[in-house]
Amino acid sequence: MGFDAFTEVSNQAIKVTLYIASPMLIGALLIGIMVSIFQAVTQINEQTLSFIPKIVVIVGALVIFAPWMSETLTSFTRDLIVNIPSMVAIGN
Repeated sequence: MGFDAFTEVSNQAIKVTLYIASPMLIGALLIGIMVSIFQAVTQINEQTLSFIPKIVVIVGALVIFAPWMSETLTSFTRDLIVNIPSMVAIGN
């Protein structure tokens, strides 16, 4: 396996990881901004106020996007396993 093939597989893995994590990260970001605005408007300075809504949003995103995330990860893993012979042949 040459350095170029290793770099390509690493880049694909990072892209898939970010792609899978994005619904939860975006949801947590949006709810965090909304809680921050709420705290600024009401002048409630409780640091733990944002944790419960973020946890609820992240669990909700996991429930909603679980089939898509599973399919994406399974597809990437399947492609990686199928391409093992061509990657080994490149290295020789």
